[in-house]
Amino acid sequence: MSGYPEASESGSEYDEEMDLASRGGGMQGIARKRGRIQKPVQSSKRPRHQAHLGPAEEDATLFDVVRQGKMAMSGIVDNWIDSYQKDRSSALLDLIQFFVNSSGCKGTVTAEMLEEATDGFQDIIKRMTEEFDEDSGDYPLIAPGIIFKRFKSSFCEFVQALVRQCQYQYIYDQYMMENILTLLTELSNSQVRAFRHTSTLAAMKLMTGLVNVALQISVSLDNTQRQYDTERSKDSSKRAPQKLDVLLEKRKELEEQQNEIESMLNGIFKGIYVHRYRDYIADIRALCMEEIGCWMRMFPKVFLTDSYLKYVGWTLHDKQKEVRMKCLQSLIGLYGNNELMNDLKLFTSRFKDRIVSMILDKEYDVAVHAIKLLVLINNNCNYETKVLTDQDCDSIFQLVYSCHRPVAVAAAEFLNIQLFQNKRYDVTYTKSGTPRGANAPHLANLVLFYIESELHEHATYLVDSLWEVASRILKDFECMSDILLEDPAYDNDKMDEKQETALVDIMVCAVKQAAEGVPPSGRQGYHKKAGTREKRQALEDKVKLTEHFITHIPKLLMKFQMDKDKVAGLLQIPRYFDLEYYSTGRYEKYLVDLLDQITIIIEKHIDGDVLEQASRTLKYLCDDEYTFYASKVQPKRRTLIDNWTEKFNLYFDIYQEAGDDADEEEIYNAVQALKRLTSLYVFNDLTSCKLHNSVNKILMMYNEKTDSFPEPLLREAIKFIFYDLEYGLAIAKKHTDAGIDITQPDAIINISDLRQRVTKFLRDCQYLLTYSPHKSVQEECYMSICDILVTFSSQLAHTNPTLTKLVQKASDQLQHAILEFVRTFVFIAVDEDDDEDDTAKIDALHKRRSLLAAVCKLFVFNMIDLKLASSIFQQYIRFYSDYGDIIKETISRSRHHNKLKCAQTLALSLMALFRTTVNEQGGVLDHSSQQYAHMKELARRFALTFGLDQIKTRDAVAELHKEGILFALKLEGDASMDDDSVVPPNLSFLGILVEFSAKLMKQDKKTVVQYLDKHIKSSMLSNQDQDWIPLVTYRNSLLQGADDDSIKVPAPPKGRRGRKKKIGAADPEETGPQTPQRPMTPQQQQPQQQQPQQHRPMTPQHVAPLPQQQQQQPMQMQQPMTPQQQQQQSMTPQSMTSQQIQQPMTPQPMTPQQIQQPMTSQQIQQPMTPQPPAPHHGRMTPQQTHHAMAPQQQQQQQHSVLTPQQHHIQMNPQEAIGQPQLTSTVMQATREIRQIHEDHSINSIQYHDSTQSLLNAQLVAAQQQTLAMAATHYSPADYQQQQQHQVPMGYNITSPQAASPMPTNAQYMHATMPNPIVQYDHTNPFQNVTASIQQTPQPSPYYGN
Repeated sequence: MSGYPEASESGSEYDEEMDLASRGGGMQGIARKRGRIQKPVQSSKRPRHQAHLGPAEEDATLFDVVRQGKMAMSGIVDNWIDSYQKDRSSALLDLIQFFVNSSGCKGTVTAEMLEEATDGFQDIIKRMTEEFDEDSGDYPLIAPGIIFKRFKSSFCEFVQALVRQCQYQYIYDQYMMENILTLLTELSNSQVRAFRHTSTLAAMKLMTGLVNVALQISVSLDNTQRQYDTERSKDSSKRAPQKLDVLLEKRKELEEQQNEIESMLNGIFKGIYVHRYRDYIADIRALCMEEIGCWMRMFPKVFLTDSYLKYVGWTLHDKQKEVRMKCLQSLIGLYGNNELMNDLKLFTSRFKDRIVSMILDKEYDVAVHAIKLLVLINNNCNYETKVLTDQDCDSIFQLVYSCHRPVAVAAAEFLNIQLFQNKRYDVTYTKSGTPRGANAPHLANLVLFYIESELHEHATYLVDSLWEVASRILKDFECMSDILLEDPAYDNDKMDEKQETALVDIMVCAVKQAAEGVPPSGRQGYHKKAGTREKRQALEDKVKLTEHFITHIPKLLMKFQMDKDKVAGLLQIPRYFDLEYYSTGRYEKYLVDLLDQITIIIEKHIDGDVLEQASRTLKYLCDDEYTFYASKVQPKRRTLIDNWTEKFNLYFDIYQEAGDDADEEEIYNAVQALKRLTSLYVFNDLTSCKLHNSVNKILMMYNEKTDSFPEPLLREAIKFIFYDLEYGLAIAKKHTDAGIDITQPDAIINISDLRQRVTKFLRDCQYLLTYSPHKSVQEECYMSICDILVTFSSQLAHTNPTLTKLVQKASDQLQHAILEFVRTFVFIAVDEDDDEDDTAKIDALHKRRSLLAAVCKLFVFNMIDLKLASSIFQQYIRFYSDYGDIIKETISRSRHHNKLKCAQTLALSLMALFRTTVNEQGGVLDHSSQQYAHMKELARRFALTFGLDQIKTRDAVAELHKEGILFALKLEGDASMDDDSVVPPNLSFLGILVEFSAKLMKQDKKTVVQYLDKHIKSSMLSNQDQDWIPLVTYRNSLLQGADDDSIKVPAPPKGRRGRKKKIGAADPEETGPQTPQRPMTPQQQQPQQQQPQQHRPMTPQHVAPLPQQQQQQPMQMQQPMTPQQQQQQSMTPQSMTSQQIQQPMTPQPMTPQQIQQPMTSQQIQQPMTPQPPAPHHGRMTPQQTHHAMAPQQQQQQQHSVLTPQQHHIQMNPQEAIGQPQLTSTVMQATREIRQIHEDHSINSIQYHDSTQSLLNAQLVAAQQQTLAMAATHYSPADYQQQQQHQVPMGYNITSPQAASPMPTNAQYMHATMPNPIVQYDHTNPFQNVTASIQQTPQPSPYYGN
């Protein structure tokens, strides 16, 4: 099989590829033999295409039939074969037309075109390029719609059927395949994406079919050779000479066919694949990776070698998701076959590190496939040395905690193999002699992994990841309970407390996962809505866990009742019970045991989390739908509440009697009793206890002795009263809906009494929020105030008018107290060098985020004045990483409710920050300071929050500009705007307001300009003082994109500053409309004698200074010049502006005849635009591609840059300025001359004379320059250096088209077709041939022979 395409057998593979490409894909000049045995063609049995078509469809083209997909592809190919037998030229023409139409081209290939074609299909492709539809960039392979979505599969099926049904005869006739491959090779070299994509797909599918044919031939050849050897090994008496001759002839025929197929495969691979797998169109690269994987799986004997595998390895570094995905999918298909592992050994050692790194790919789908591939590598690659190191495995293990569920599940599969599969353990026993469950060792390993991962708060993620692959272990609740309750026979097998706590966490998470059947919140990448199957499975699991834990949970709580960590978890399990089993299964005894354990836990524990879980579980058990509620649960709960109410009254009375002499025990007893009542109040209604007045005495006592009052007692009292008011409101709503009158004094909840309680509570909380020295008390008051304002907001009046009296509104003092708390305790700088634990820092950050979200909720629903949010909005950039999402969402929601008020608040935020910054800098703003840059960035971020829909935000943006203008132009004291010497102190604020100019609509810009002009004088625009630059800059930003017809500079003031019109000045009414001029800047003075003229936006930096020679030489009278002479002028590179120098320019060599030849009128009238870049394989319209190519350049791979050999005129790179650059410099010269007129206010006659003088000087300079260009020579090396420093304008280095730097083991380049200009380095197969990217050459990634 040595004749098959060898990929990079040596460093000079590109010599062969270039030579092959120049010979039309290597298909010409290859000798083929015609003589061969042909199978009879039974054309009479083939289904006729015409038999399935109606009369109107008989003339349908091959493309139409394939696109419709109404007929089997085998039948379509049979019909084409029939036509090929009758007239192969006509049938080939139909096939060529099929490929052309499949590319989206509407052109028609005629027989005359084929006859006239002399150099392959280049002329035909050139003519077909003109037939594309310019209006759309879509073509059938990527076009939307149901028909075209099926077309790709039909197209591929047709190409493969063509090879399959022609494999015995027509692919060897030296006509069909040779022409098809030549056509596809030349189409794949086209600069038109549609041609390149379609032909590459056809060629890859064609090669897949040929690989299948080659495989069949190889099998037949092996069988024939074996038969021949068997027959020949027989004795001469038993040997059949005739049979040997037949076998010898058959072997010879198969070898000839094999050589033919090898030649075709070589042509496709070297002529198309080695170029297109680097194409910068991701779809083309992806299909190349997909097909090479098919070839390796189909014919591993030939293609599964290092010389082919390296293409897949290099492309693992591709920057497009779909290409990396196809590479991994191809490798997954290879590593899934154990028989191929030996051939993949070298590839695995070279590219294993890259595959491991891809598990952290930014695209989650790629990461999932990378993990799946590593699972196969770990399972099937049984080499002498272990492929994956411990560090590699640990990096995969940690992904079970990933927020993306598919990634976590894939990593869990890898973890499952390492922990649970292929593990054999001996049976262990308890002390009582009972054997442990089979999953006990696996659970022990899982607990150890969970502890070693040091992510103890994310057991729910670990369980969810393993749920699909190890549910058998995670659902073994009986084994878990046995491990926790029964001691092992040997002390070495006993778990310590840390391990038992970890097992309880895993067990609780498994119970929750089994009962709910959905992944935890925070996981992404899955369908959140559970299906019917998941719901049914969840119900079954819930029944099983209920049956088990009904009897075991009381025992577990009894054993660990003093361990707060375990108890907090175990108390969650009863909330996932099916409570009906307590009645139907006669398990009420266990219910009583559970209630007793909850009572004991509430009595013995003081931890807030434990008390909260106990209160919540007690509430879940109090379900009045079941019979055991009235007989078992309710009496127990009533007894528990009464008991602690009595204790609180007793302990609080003792505390009151002790007064200032109360000791710590008395305070502790009162605090703990109130704490338990508060915890019960969170989920259970305690209003019947009527403890409000008793608890309210605590707040009254605080006012008497603020210094010595215990902080915990005050904090618990605030929480208790808050829940008491909330439950009171809930009962009031319930009674109102039921028709109970709550205005009566004897009502359970009296509305007047409730209103007084709420008002007093808000007043007390405001006082504590302002004056309390304890931060925890202030935080509790702050959260209570925010929640009370929400629940007792004006919505009560809309839902039920009876509750209107309960509506509470925050007073001004309360609003400012809330904002002061936020500024003090939320927006604080955290010391990063602090030794505090990271977990504590995260908890503190979450707490601060909750505090900020509470007040932002009030702003969003307009419960407090939105303008107060300015102090929060101005922190958007400073605390972006901590609160950026909250502030951004607040701005968005506030704008949704009130656009104008939100805009005013944003403006107020910037104004307040501006004032603060100016004061900090001593009253003078430093524009180069970091604080000013911070304000500019904040304004830019605020502008981004307005979105792209300018119509919706139109009024809001205009209002913001209005507020900003008024603030910036506001004067201090008795100063007046009539005095030009007085600069408004806030004028620099306009430089910040510039960031919002782009958000104004076109017509609104004119309105804002007019509003600005009403508040300023025209002389301010021409003031050369540095302080007035922000005004000019802001006004110019408004002029950009606005209609110039209705925007004029304010009329100059009348009086002593006015000047009479000079003699000789043109009258606007006589000369017609004036040419729009640039807006005035502080560096230029306005011609006072002229009428107001229309202006174009211009910044102060746009004023180009005069060249030194022009400033020193006096103006002289010259002859007037024609417009044609003026347009032929140029200027030196030194006089060009920075913007022109930065524009990419393509030098265009000129012959001496072109230099001396005068310009025609058509050339003079051409637009002065830069030379278009060299055509590249981008998504450009075919017409543009065709017009960008000269006829002489078609043989040079259609590149527009000419070689030095084609033009003997040489240029110095520093002087290489083409005609488009000469014309563009003429425009700059004209602008400068007009600027001279504006700066120096010369009259019209002097301006005309000076213009002629400068233009004549420019003409002389241009002529001298062109002569120097024609006389300068330089070497080809200099020419190539010049080409390396040119960047085509159509190629963006930041776009996906540009190649990214690659690791040292593989430098992958998305290159275009080889450029004959570039001198290739044959030792570096990945030399970049695109002039737009320069990278440091790296060693070839070739790694094997």
